[in-house]
Amino acid sequence: MTLHDARTQELAARLAAVRQRIEVAAGNRSQPTLIVVTKFHPAADVLRLRSLGVADVGENRDQEAAAKAVDVADAVLRWHFIGQLQSNKAKSVASYAHSVHSIDRASLVKSLGKAMAVTQQESGRSNMECFIQVDLSEPYPGLAQAQVASHSGRGGVAPQDIAPLAELIAGTAGLDLAGVMAVAPLGVAPEPAFELLAQVSAALIANHPGATGISAGMSHDLEAAMAVGATHLRVGSDILGPRPPVL
Repeated sequence: MTLHDARTQELAARLAAVRQRIEVAAGNRSQPTLIVVTKFHPAADVLRLRSLGVADVGENRDQEAAAKAVDVADAVLRWHFIGQLQSNKAKSVASYAHSVHSIDRASLVKSLGKAMAVTQQESGRSNMECFIQVDLSEPYPGLAQAQVASHSGRGGVAPQDIAPLAELIAGTAGLDLAGVMAVAPLGVAPEPAFELLAQVSAALIANHPGATGISAGMSHDLEAAMAVGATHLRVGSDILGPRPPVL
């Protein structure tokens, strides 16, 4: 594998196109962190992305992410866990993940806190950044019934239930409350949901000034997410292309 192989050139072109979209959408504002979602793609692609300057990658399955983290073994690369996380995977995730974008329940926070206590004692790693996943698939105040799709099963907590979870994260050693994350509902324009997410973020920041992160926006809606102040984008298919066949 070299910078001149066909796959690297393909990734370079796709990455450049996405970066151009981000630059245009940002205008004179600071650009958000681009997390390239590498799920279902091989570790070799992560290495290619590193050679192209990518510093952040996202995964949503612990078994796959843990194996890639070993294969790539790059201390500078930041791994972001973005999928639904079982509490019994907390110890594994604590061994490699810079952040978890899918915190949705108190039991998971407690499991991650316990795992981080052990991991930090063993390795001295930095605190884990934690984003609270917000469920925007139901009609809450500020989001009209006609503007949402039916529940998609993507997880997350209702906006009005964020406060106690935020307090728990903020009070747990080894964890840093980074902000909020959401996936726009399917089948409708993403703008109303992202506007609500921005309101939720503002309310969180009022009580936790350091929790300024907004993890939102994917291949198809990154511009809409940036319009409301997204600080982290999670882009997969527009950079990696179609998922490889599962053998």
